[in-house]
Amino acid sequence: MRIASFNVESLFDRAKAMSLRDRKAAAKILDAHARINSLFDELKYTNTVKSQILDLLTQLGLRDKDEAEFAILRQNRGHLLLRHMDGSVEVVASGRDDWIGWVELSTQPVDQLATQHTARVIKDIGADIQAVVEADNRIALRDFSAIMLRVVKGTPFDHVMLIDGNDLRGIDVGVLTPTDYEIARIRSHVDDTDSKGVIFSRDCPEYTITTPAGNEVVLLVNHLKSKGFGKQSDNDAKRKRQAARVAEIYRGFRNAGQDNVVVLGDLNDTPDSAALAPLLGKTDLKDITEHPKFKADARPGTFGNATKSEKIDYVLLSPALFGKVTGGAIFRKGVWGGKNGTLWPHYPTMTQQVHQASDHAAIYADLKL
Repeated sequence: MRIASFNVESLFDRAKAMSLRDRKAAAKILDAHARINSLFDELKYTNTVKSQILDLLTQLGLRDKDEAEFAILRQNRGHLLLRHMDGSVEVVASGRDDWIGWVELSTQPVDQLATQHTARVIKDIGADIQAVVEADNRIALRDFSAIMLRVVKGTPFDHVMLIDGNDLRGIDVGVLTPTDYEIARIRSHVDDTDSKGVIFSRDCPEYTITTPAGNEVVLLVNHLKSKGFGKQSDNDAKRKRQAARVAEIYRGFRNAGQDNVVVLGDLNDTPDSAALAPLLGKTDLKDITEHPKFKADARPGTFGNATKSEKIDYVLLSPALFGKVTGGAIFRKGVWGGKNGTLWPHYPTMTQQVHQASDHAAIYADLKL
């Protein structure tokens, strides 16, 4: 049995801001998008809140129009704004109950070759249980499996599941399996909270999968808080809360007698980080890369240029599963690799960076269960 994780970085459509090469500019747009939607949820729009809304609309290019290059203002019922003939703009809604609407990020199609290379990575890995991160939505994931895997002469998956999470950009985590690996049970954790509020930026769905031999394997698929946008200390604190909750869910399964548990996905931090310590240091989970049968190469990372500081994608196994490992590896052929694409072999049809499947390599574990 092969279990794999792959951050696909969107299958068909991606927020335009996330494709900007200037990461600081992208961060400003994404931060403004998140902040303004948070302000919209205020029950009462004070003068301070109204001023902040106008400032953020200006940053997003939406002060004078409902659609800009990177964002769209939706006013479905009622009105947020009144734009006067003299050019002035006024927030006329007095709170959340006065109108229905939001700001969404503008999207653009993912490069067609990039989508094909994403399909090739998944086909070439040939996983029996394939977890994906940053998928558009369930229908896109289903159609990607049905259409794009055939395009690259692969076999579509029979079971495709994704639960919409908390990310307003629509980047979620899901799982694909063939017919003899049935998804028996699903549980979402989008509403999990602690003393500071909602925990997961996306979700930590539980997928209980039945193998052809009749065994059950529980997957906890994750995409923890990114380092890339917002205040670093806040991001680290959020990621640590998430890691602690994943560890708690994992221990719940183990205490209930479930020995076959996998935590996998993009954890957005390194093994020695304080943020991941609740998960990597305070549970009995084992990293597949630490197994003697794991086929390592010269680079320990899974993201970007695959340096030590770029090891952020994981397959973590419970002790029972770790004891049944027969192999594993990081699959890099869909990543460009360096400025000129020369750090490792990639698909020959990838002639420029925009064609890469993702800037994350896939990672997998082989087990005899």
